[in-house]
Parts: sequence; structure tokens; C-alpha cells
Amino acid sequence: MNSNPPKNNVIDLPVKGNVRQSAVATLERSHTTGTRVIAVTSGKGGVGKTNIVANLAYNLTRLDQKVLVFDADLGLGNMDVLLGKAPRYNISHVIKGEKNIDDITVPGPGGMLILPASSGVQHMTELSPAQRIRVLSALDTLMKDIDVLLIDTAAGISSNVMYFNVTAQEVIVVVTPEPTSITDAYALMKVMSLKYQEKKFNLLVNMVSDEAEAKDVCRQLSMVCRRFLDISIDYLGYIPRDGELTRCVRGQKLVRKQRPSAEASKSFDVVARRLNASPAPRLPAGYASHFWKYLIGKKFEGRGQAYADR
Repeated sequence: MNSNPPKNNVIDLPVKGNVRQSAVATLERSHTTGTRVIAVTSGKGGVGKTNIVANLAYNLTRLDQKVLVFDADLGLGNMDVLLGKAPRYNISHVIKGEKNIDDITVPGPGGMLILPASSGVQHMTELSPAQRIRVLSALDTLMKDIDVLLIDTAAGISSNVMYFNVTAQEVIVVVTPEPTSITDAYALMKVMSLKYQEKKFNLLVNMVSDEAEAKDVCRQLSMVCRRFLDISIDYLGYIPRDGELTRCVRGQKLVRKQRPSAEASKSFDVVARRLNASPAPRLPAGYASHFWKYLIGKKFEGRGQAYADR
């Protein structure tokens, strides 16, 4: 791969024609309409990320936000299962050109919209550059009516995960107090920092006994990141271990909707209000900003790896 920036600050994407033009329109629309694009990710699986996305989405709808949830775990999607949905079509049908994005969008609690992913389809775990751009172009038809786009990524550091993380304006990293989760969260942020120039992360700590434990996890990660990486971590909040939440997950219900007085629900309220009150950055951080600026016709001067090479 070429580590030098492209000549004349132009990034050559491996797609042409209407697909690229539609992708340009999608990203332009996110600025003109104020759509906020947030990726929720994790280094390790099993940290409760999808449940967090669903409950945050529901809370944001209660704050008068029009929310679209994109299940970007494209090969092992389960947002629909969590919410008790059984969609006939999913994003794989859009990528293959068999369906329009309106055909696969399903309603969720609180009026949120859900873009379901496929499950058990291995080739969807590694999309080509053209297929990734096609996903953006498909989103164009929905962006004008959306205030917040929540991207529920897969866990880990695969190319799909990196793509959706760095093209978002904000990244929320979900972590638990388990040493493996903390280690993998650090590894995720390290890759995004060193390879994609992402320098700012929001941390949401799940499955803790109280806020003191959550802040201790944040402190551990922040200390290591300050020492070895040039990144900043903002503490977004925590979700406690809660039997009510576990029972709702098993019943395919949202704890915030079914048990609003549960401790987990109260924490989701705090996190959603904090997220809603914080200002959204104009462009994503890191090298994704090169891509966005290129797509909307601006020049960029700086260092980094060509987006198309990622």
C-alpha cells in the first residue's frame, strides 16, 4: 500500500458514475440536513453493544430525534432478533441490487427505523470498496428524514468494522470491566489511531456494579492511551448489571420501554441526554475526513493513507 497522500490531494475511489455521485449526495446531505452519524463499536464481542444501540435509539426518539439504526454486522446481524423482528429482506439484497433500501427498512420501538443485516452469509463480512460505497449511496434516500444514524458495527478490527467506524462523525467504544474487553478496546483504538488517524473516542462502560467501577475502567484505558497513543477518550457513561435488562433481552424487549424504572433504564436516560446535548463534529475525525472532504469537492492538505487503499 502507498503510505503517501495522493497527488494534488485527490483520492481515487474504485467506483464510477451514478454510484459515486449518489454517495456524494449522501454525505453532503448529512451536512445540509444536520444528520448525525455515530458508530457504536467494540474490540470484543459479547459486550452488549447491540442492546446498547437499540436502547439508545429508543431514548433518542423520546428526545424527538428521528433515528435510523443500521445493523452493520453484515454477516452476523442480530438487531432484528433483539427487537423480535423477522424481516424478509436485508442489506445484502440492496448490495446485490435486488431491492431498494426502502424495501428492507422496518419500523422499531418509538418510531425508529432499522436496516437489518444478513445472518450467516460469510461473503458479507468483507465487502469490496464498490459495495461499501453502494451502501452509502443507498442511504441517500433515507438521510433527508433522519436526525441520527446509529451504526451498530461488528466487533473487532476487520475491514468492514474499520470502514464504518472511520466514516462516522463520532465513535462510541463499548467496553466491560473484563480484562479481555479492555485489552481488545485498546487494540481497536490503536489500529484506528495509527492506521486511520482517528484521535477522539467516546467510551461507554457496560455491565458494571456502579459508576465508580465504570470510571475506573475509563481511567485505566485513558492512562494507557495517553502513554502510548496520541488519542483522547471522553467518558460517555455506564450501564449497570441489571437483572431486568437480562430478562428483557431474553424476551426480545427493550428494557427502557418495558421497565423504565430499572437501574439500566435510568442509565440509558443519562447517556442519551448527554449524547443529545453534546455538539456533533462537522466532519469525522481521522483519515475519514479526507474521504468526506474529497466527496464534497474540497481539498485537503495533510498526511495519511489513501482511503481507497484501506
